[in-house]
Order: sequence, then C-alpha cells, then structure tokens
Amino acid sequence: MRGWVCGALVLLAGCAHQAPQQAAPGGVDVSGIVCKPAEQPEQKVALEMVDTLMAKGRNYAALAQLESKPMSALDHWLRYGQLLAASGQLDDAEQVFQAMVNRCGDGRSEHGLGMVLLKKHEVLPAISHLEKARTLSPSAGQVRNDYGYALMLVGRYEEAAFELRTALELANGQGPVRQNLAVAYLLTDDQKGLKELQSQYGFTADEMAYAEKLSEQFGRASQ
Repeated sequence: MRGWVCGALVLLAGCAHQAPQQAAPGGVDVSGIVCKPAEQPEQKVALEMVDTLMAKGRNYAALAQLESKPMSALDHWLRYGQLLAASGQLDDAEQVFQAMVNRCGDGRSEHGLGMVLLKKHEVLPAISHLEKARTLSPSAGQVRNDYGYALMLVGRYEEAAFELRTALELANGQGPVRQNLAVAYLLTDDQKGLKELQSQYGFTADEMAYAEKLSEQFGRASQ
C-alpha cells in the first residue's frame, strides 16, 4: 500500500504535512470485502494504474479509477480505505478499515485503521491498532515508523526510539523516519544515538535543526 497522507501535528509518520481534514458525510458498502491478495494479472494492472496516480498526488483521480473496477482483492480495499482518508472521508475510511480488521485481521488492515484514527486525533485507539499491526508485521518499516511516531505523541519516547531505530534500519536509513528518530533521540537526550545518525546515515546540520524544532512540538503535545 502506498504511503499515507496524514494530518496530525507535523506528521512525519511516513507522510507529508497537511492540514487536518474533516470527515465527509456518507457511508460505504463493505459487504464485498475479501481477504485474498491480488493475484490475477488484470488485478495487478488496475492496481498499478491506481498507484501511479497516487504517486503523483492525484488521490481523487486514483479513487475514481479504483471505484471504476470491481474491488475483488484485499489490495483494492486497502487502497480504497487509504484514498477515502486522503480525500477527507475519514468516517467512511474508518468503516472500511474496521470491516477489514474484523473480517481479515491482517497487519495492513490494522495499520490502515490505526492511521485513520490518528488522522482523527484519536491517538490512544490508534496506538492500539498500530501496535497490533507491528506484532503482525514486525519487519514492515512503515508500520514500525508510524507506531513509533504515535508513541512519541503520548510521551513514550524510549519505546518510540526503539521502534524508530528498527524502522530506520529496515528503510536503509532513508525517508521520514530519519527525522522521527532524531526527534526521539533528542527527547531522550541520547547523544550517542544522534552521533550515530550523523556518522552512519549522513544526518545533516539542517536536518538536525529541523528535528530540534519538531522535538519542541512533540514535547508540548505530550504534556
């Protein structure tokens, strides 16, 4: 599933900063949710088209493309929930992911529900689902990053640093997790960790200055 577009605090939980969005009214039919992955060539082609649009930031077009084809695999529904959230339909997205959690109980569904709840600023329920996603998918760097980010929101900095260091190594030192981990190290006064970030992963002075600003925001948010 593609990266999330989020809206809590500065949200480096694998996403670009975006103003919080309001859930749109409505409802979705979740009776057709299936738990099998996309295996047929035509399914994969359709998903590639959706992913291409998402990569370009064309989330509304991606949603329209997805809705134009039968959603006959879990991969379709995962993207559907994500795109509903990205287009501001948070209640519908929550409904989709909750149904997938109830029916499929897989790590990606738990992760999706956790991220939607995080967008709705329901942090503690979000952490519960992100923790389940982490247990079900321990080697998924994005999940470990998002879980670590959520832990920082509630002041669990030591635990967050562990999750984020794991995510950093899984991501080969690339992506938003760099900033997240630096923030966790600053909040725990882990000077050794910060020096390793600089020496092993080329963490720059500009990145450090930004991390210092973010650490102040996290500190205020968790009080």
